Amino acid sequence: MTDSTSRQSCPTLFVTAPASGQGKTTITAGLARFFARQGKVVRVFKTGPDYLDPQILAQASGQPVEQLDMWMAGPEYCQQKLYEAAAVADLILIEGAMGMFDGEPSSADLAAYFNIPMAIVMDVKGMAQTAAAVAAGLAGFRQDITVAGLIANNCGSERHAQLIHDALPATLPLLATLARNEAVALPERHLGLVQAAEVYDQLEDCFDAAADWLAGSGFSLSGHAVTDLPAAVAFSAGRIEQPEKLLAGRHIAIARDQAFSFIYQDNLRLLEAMGARLSFFSPLSDTQLPRDVDAIWLPGGYPELHGAALAANHSIKACLVEHHGEHKPILAECGGFLYCLETLTDLGEQQHSMLGLLDGHGWMRGKRGCQGMQTAMLSEGEVRAHAHHRSRSTGTTEPVSHGRRQRHPAPGEAIYQQRGLTASYLHLFFASNPTAIAALLGAHNSQSVVLPEHFDNVG
Repeated sequence: MTDSTSRQSCPTLFVTAPASGQGKTTITAGLARFFARQGKVVRVFKTGPDYLDPQILAQASGQPVEQLDMWMAGPEYCQQKLYEAAAVADLILIEGAMGMFDGEPSSADLAAYFNIPMAIVMDVKGMAQTAAAVAAGLAGFRQDITVAGLIANNCGSERHAQLIHDALPATLPLLATLARNEAVALPERHLGLVQAAEVYDQLEDCFDAAADWLAGSGFSLSGHAVTDLPAAVAFSAGRIEQPEKLLAGRHIAIARDQAFSFIYQDNLRLLEAMGARLSFFSPLSDTQLPRDVDAIWLPGGYPELHGAALAANHSIKACLVEHHGEHKPILAECGGFLYCLETLTDLGEQQHSMLGLLDGHGWMRGKRGCQGMQTAMLSEGEVRAHAHHRSRSTGTTEPVSHGRRQRHPAPGEAIYQQRGLTASYLHLFFASNPTAIAALLGAHNSQSVVLPEHFDNVG
């Protein structure tokens, strides 16, 4: 168990907004690149179960980026991650999710729990004094949060900026006014931002432009010079138990390429901490699995963008079918679940043959989909997870269970288990129940367990 009496301090700022689409990721990435160019070590966190923004922010900062979510991961986990980052960083930035008070727990809940000041990013196009009124309302909505100031994005002119500045209360500074700049826009597709590895050079140009954009605005996180850091926040160590070596001697092969990339780095670290040996393979380009594999993890991603290549790789498909035929464990999440079905029809209405490990067919469906927090109800134990997809499956067999939604009584995502395969739309957060994950992947001495007690107070 970690020593909870230890403390580390680091300048920290939480970047939030009244809604999605206000520019949080662009500004967080720009701040990370600006301070990284000053020689600072910048550690960035993303609130919520997001795979794409962390890829972007990791490239911008040059440092690993992890998710913080008190429901999915638990407050002790979040506390430990912030403590570890504060020990090595010159600056910690946290990008919020959705609006400032959206979700349970919300961005504001996380900031309040750790006493982190928040900067409100707002797209102010089409309003002036009203922007100040909205920002003041957000800042005063709860007494347990601290708001460092407003970052006015998409500001039309110096006069526009002055009107907002003059209308703000003295307790709410205008940290920056940013004119519209197409050069800093991040590339997007149907599930959000494009994966960083696909557009590395384009992102580099965006990050440098965003850093220059911020510097040209005369922004200040401290109330003084643009190069000054915000106030330091002290973080205590979390009470985190070290996992048992339940996967000692187990070799786990993980699909990782442009089709399958939705992988929490902490999931990988946990598997290794439990003693597993990890290898990676590409269902797009490899013809064989790694040698002597005990279990396989097929994570989420964008198989719908690579349906033809996945269908054409008959060699790796045969290896996966053989592995399944031997009743060896396979964990398939979202895109991995679609890959396990008989066919997948992409957004262009082209149908591609998949693995056929499960009866059924996957169909992409444009803008309609499902997202939200759920608990995977498994015979091995309960695992916290989330769903985010714009597809549906038809013709599947009867599921063994459904996810339990965080706040709604309707059944969640269907969960299928047969001959060692566990498949669903749910993305699992392994640290919420390491023993259950070990059992899914074939640990011999695991048994059914419920969630640890430290999750009880977050929903």
